[in-house]
Amino acid sequence: MSAPTLPIDYQSIFRSLPENFLLIAPNEEATILDNTDSHVAVSLKSRAEAVGKPFFEAYPASSASGAAQIRESHDHVRRFLEPHTMPLIRYDLEKSAEQGGGLEEFYWQATHYPILHADGTLHYILQRTQNVTEQLRAARAAAETQQRLAEEQERTRFVLDNLPVLIWTATANGQRDYFNPRWLAFTGKEQADELGEQWLADLHPDDRERVRTQWAQSVAAGTPYQVEYRLRRHDGQYRWILSRAQPRRDADGGLTMWVGGATDIHDQKIMVQELLDATEHQAELAEQSYQNYQLAQQQRTALYALFLNAPAQIGIVRGPEHRYEFVNARYQAAMGDRELVGRTVAEAVPELAQLGMLATLDEVYRTGKSFEASEVPMHFQRADGQPQTAYFTYIIQRFEEDGQPVGLTSYAYEVTELVQARQALAQL
Repeated sequence: MSAPTLPIDYQSIFRSLPENFLLIAPNEEATILDNTDSHVAVSLKSRAEAVGKPFFEAYPASSASGAAQIRESHDHVRRFLEPHTMPLIRYDLEKSAEQGGGLEEFYWQATHYPILHADGTLHYILQRTQNVTEQLRAARAAAETQQRLAEEQERTRFVLDNLPVLIWTATANGQRDYFNPRWLAFTGKEQADELGEQWLADLHPDDRERVRTQWAQSVAAGTPYQVEYRLRRHDGQYRWILSRAQPRRDADGGLTMWVGGATDIHDQKIMVQELLDATEHQAELAEQSYQNYQLAQQQRTALYALFLNAPAQIGIVRGPEHRYEFVNARYQAAMGDRELVGRTVAEAVPELAQLGMLATLDEVYRTGKSFEASEVPMHFQRADGQPQTAYFTYIIQRFEEDGQPVGLTSYAYEVTELVQARQALAQL
């Protein structure tokens, strides 16, 4: 004797399904027939308030376009008897009093499925609704993060491309993989012709092996790199440059890349040599005076150290008001503890206004014609509050974005000690 067959409560099973299902009549009003407990919970509306009512009376659309999309999806199922997934829609829900009330923004993905009779005609329309608000917010946050990252990378690339310094980078094993436009303009070479170890071909033959060895030693040890050598310019002239590089490391201390910069020190190098020669000659003429000889030697040493390590200051100002956007450490050091970034030149360095430099900045910004000056005196107060006079040699250039002027770059080095030393030599 077989066990009795128990009746199955299909409605109870349907309402217990762990998803948001809504059972709809196939008529034009799309009358609500039933829904799952999960749907009741997310819709914040009781089953009694929805069942037996036309769709849009039970669940008013948040917009005319949203209502049209729902009707089109219903019509698609009625006509083609196949599932139809709607575009993502926004449907806000009223928050409870415990949650503070008011509407909360939600986004939903809805799919309508046909439930057919045995003869193939449409019996019901089953709507499955998924809350995709968190996924959408996560996707938007990821997109915003990616956009910010791209903007920061573009800003970094812009700074590298527009600094009046020969910039290069290398892989962890020392292979050069990037040269900025300033380097390429100096050498007259294409990027592809300088990568790897090809850049060594532009060095003076007498310097090449020495530089190769020093670079290999720094790469092997992971220590900062500094070297002077002669680099062939696009016109064939060899120019002395000072090249420095720092290794970049990850959180675990592993070396990931190198970033380096080079400055043309040819004129300073020649001037140093001329001054050294003059100092040597002066010392020979003053052999009868040991004190004068000692002074000349001290001057020689001081001048050599001064010009060998000639500092360079780099600054970027933006807009016609010349507001500081970027300064390097040497620039900041030259200005003491002044606050520069975010302030205009007139606000941060009023001494320049007294020299008439603001008119020069305006002219370069307006015309695009670079301005160069040598040994310009500037009177200002040092960090200790004492008045000082310093001398600077500098170049100011305009940079553009989308064909429009947007700011200025300055490249300067202080030559105060050089001027003072030359004055001392003249007295000798």
